[in-house]
Amino acid sequence: MRHNKFVDTALLRPMSWIYGAVVRVRNRFFDWGVLKQRRFDVPVVVVGNIAVGGTGKTPHTEYVIELLKNEYHIGVLSRGYKRHTKGFVLANRRSSPWDIGDEPYQIFQKYGADVRVAVCESRCKGIDELLRIDPMIDLIVLDDAFQHRYVAPKAAIVLTEWSRPVYNDDLMPLGRLREPQSALLRSDIVVVTKCPGEIRSLDVRLIYEHLGLFAYQKVYFSHYVYGGLVSVFPDDVRYMPDLAMLGDDDSVLVVSGIANPKPLVRYLRNFGAKVSVKRYPDHHSFSRKDFDEIRKAYTQMSGRNKYIVTTEKDAVRIANSPYYPHELKANTFYLPIKVEFLPHKMPLGSDSFEKELRSLINRHSDKA
Repeated sequence: MRHNKFVDTALLRPMSWIYGAVVRVRNRFFDWGVLKQRRFDVPVVVVGNIAVGGTGKTPHTEYVIELLKNEYHIGVLSRGYKRHTKGFVLANRRSSPWDIGDEPYQIFQKYGADVRVAVCESRCKGIDELLRIDPMIDLIVLDDAFQHRYVAPKAAIVLTEWSRPVYNDDLMPLGRLREPQSALLRSDIVVVTKCPGEIRSLDVRLIYEHLGLFAYQKVYFSHYVYGGLVSVFPDDVRYMPDLAMLGDDDSVLVVSGIANPKPLVRYLRNFGAKVSVKRYPDHHSFSRKDFDEIRKAYTQMSGRNKYIVTTEKDAVRIANSPYYPHELKANTFYLPIKVEFLPHKMPLGSDSFEKELRSLINRHSDKA
């Protein structure tokens, strides 16, 4: 095993160097003006990362929407990863996860009454179309667009995970980084996500020093707060379980198609139930075969009560699939999460995340 790991590293590291060189040249072209950036008349907030998958972009995008939706008429734009459509698509009540992607669909389900949600491969074209359709939009939020440098953001928020910060990672394909750590210097705010509830001031300082940012850049720390179970199929549910009432005679099957389900699994195991996991790739499109596997795993579980628990992002795909077994619907739930910021921030004495974000937006707009 150690030999294989050494061989894999030896093969992947040169590829990682080549990839890094291409990324650095591309970024230099933007810095020198060879590749042009566009600035828009409305402020643009980017929520992104420099690592692939699992840093919490959608919950943090939702946090920004929740924070600002009563102050601005917001347009939310994403590329719509793994959707089955092309070009610009505006979300509406007939949209499905396959039309706009699971994450934009989730955002539309929550905030469609308050904000415009759309997808487009080209963020510039997407913004133009959003502003044409709804000229009242006065703030654009771009989900996962930090690498899309054709748009010059007014506020760039970049996320990195507590358990795998960028300085402990490598460029693809050796690691998960889409850009070198130095790309963080383009950000205004860095958020360290998925932190434990209690973190030491010493750890906060060490992370801040390792990030190597400019003095004006701000660093904040956030974690997830889980809500109560919600039925994926509310028309079929007969009984809503309470997590606090679970015990060692109950069984939970976690069905996950996200990059990192470990925090969810750890959280559920705190309640004492027997927890097993069916794990699929990130943004997985569940097939009839997958659901047959899930039904078999559910049937084989023992216990007084048996439940299937999935993530909010997976729930939108499961709920819209015609193949999900009817007999499982009454016992299938998802666990919603929301972002909560911890009191730690760097440099010491910085404003809160909310105040800093509003300051960045207002600094570049006429909105008071």
